Amino acid sequence: MDMQSILSAATGEHGLAVNPWAAVAYLVSGVLFILALRGLSSPATAQAGNRFGMIGMTIAVVTTLITHAPADAGGMLDSVSLVEILIAIGIGAVIGIVMARRIAMTAMPQLVAAFHSLVGLAAVAVAAAAYLNPQAFGIADAAGQIFTVSRIEMGLGIAIGAITFSGSVIAFLKLNGNMSGSPIMLPGRHIINLGTLAAIVALTAYFTQDQSPWVFWTITGLSFAIGFLLIIPIGGADMPVVVSMLNSYSGWAAAAMGFTLGNTAMIITGALVGSSGAILSYIMCRAMNRSFISVIAGGFGGGDDAAAGAGGSKEQRPWKPGSADDAAFLMSQAENVIIVPGYGMAVAQAQHALREMGDQLKKEGVNVKYAIHPVAGRMPGHMNVLLAEANVPYDEVFELEDINGEFAQADVAFVIGANDVTNPAAKTDKSSPIYGMPILDVANAKTVLFVKRSMGGVGYAGVDNDVFYMDQTMMLLGDAKKMADDIVKALSGTGH
Repeated sequence: MDMQSILSAATGEHGLAVNPWAAVAYLVSGVLFILALRGLSSPATAQAGNRFGMIGMTIAVVTTLITHAPADAGGMLDSVSLVEILIAIGIGAVIGIVMARRIAMTAMPQLVAAFHSLVGLAAVAVAAAAYLNPQAFGIADAAGQIFTVSRIEMGLGIAIGAITFSGSVIAFLKLNGNMSGSPIMLPGRHIINLGTLAAIVALTAYFTQDQSPWVFWTITGLSFAIGFLLIIPIGGADMPVVVSMLNSYSGWAAAAMGFTLGNTAMIITGALVGSSGAILSYIMCRAMNRSFISVIAGGFGGGDDAAAGAGGSKEQRPWKPGSADDAAFLMSQAENVIIVPGYGMAVAQAQHALREMGDQLKKEGVNVKYAIHPVAGRMPGHMNVLLAEANVPYDEVFELEDINGEFAQADVAFVIGANDVTNPAAKTDKSSPIYGMPILDVANAKTVLFVKRSMGGVGYAGVDNDVFYMDQTMMLLGDAKKMADDIVKALSGTGH
């Protein structure tokens, strides 16, 4: 092979020289990203997974900076100096560190949604920069005409990125309580959404023939709009699916921009995030016995009647009140206790008190297990993260399919802030917005202790729970953390 052939083989699709050492470094970072995803699949290996991801990203960023073509050689960032890039990275690092230290675990879903929005906005910014200065990015000929394949990549990147940004903003507002968690049904929303999506697809196809500014910016504007329109009708109970779906979108947006930039690391990373997010969305939908399309169609339950019914008045029914002393006595006398945490536990920051309660029960000789529903909380794995933060042993935490059959043998099911995921209406009431969702069968336990702030509130899906009114249920009303603390105090003086 002659020298010309070697140079041709080492040239990317956009005409930029590819350093063979950079290719190896990107490959190493890609392997580390795969190891990171594998590590994050289990609480026991999550810390190692995070470290792999951090190392991989560091290698990718440093490699890009070192091997980047200098400005006088026609590099893609002629007007930006290395110093300015490093300053920007430093600012981002400081913001990330401060946020990581200050954000409470209850706000983690909002933080994830915010991060997704930034990834989407970054993809839009890169696409806009490439469109405005295509020759600097190596995606246009001498006359300034953008290559057809680059137009496709750019159109996809801008569309997915804009949808990710605006959709994530709505998800953040719903998760943070700035917007109602109930489905907001716009008149004729399906026609509007389908029409907008069709327009985006048609304009993206037309963009391959005409790179006029009006085409590019119209695609951008419509994509921002459809992100809002898609997420507004989705109810709070579907939020775990929305979070994982937006995670997938952010990955595909990054991958599309990776092709535009000719950056292997971005393509690998984006594909990994996109595919893993899509798989997670599928798992979440299966956990709720829902189809992905029905979720995106808008509103948990998929219809206006369900949304209206969620806001209906509650029926006044008799229920049995209890106290921390009652709960301590019942659990200290039990052989098997299954603890079911939910978002109410997260809001009260009660995970540490709950772990102390579990430890105290184990000292009393009680067999303690934790049951986690896949969609408990506001994002996938939220409860697992909280329990891991409180140092709950991993071997005591079980997913729905692994523990659901054990409730019938449980002496006590201790439910702390989990409403929708324990609601029998999901099995019995076809008019319920959560009908069809698999639930944790706490109603099969001999005794149910249900911690709830008050009887006036309902779950995120807006429906009442029949478990509250069962003969074997004792309602423990009050702040979840205080209730768990009081139970621990009571247990310290209670024995078999």
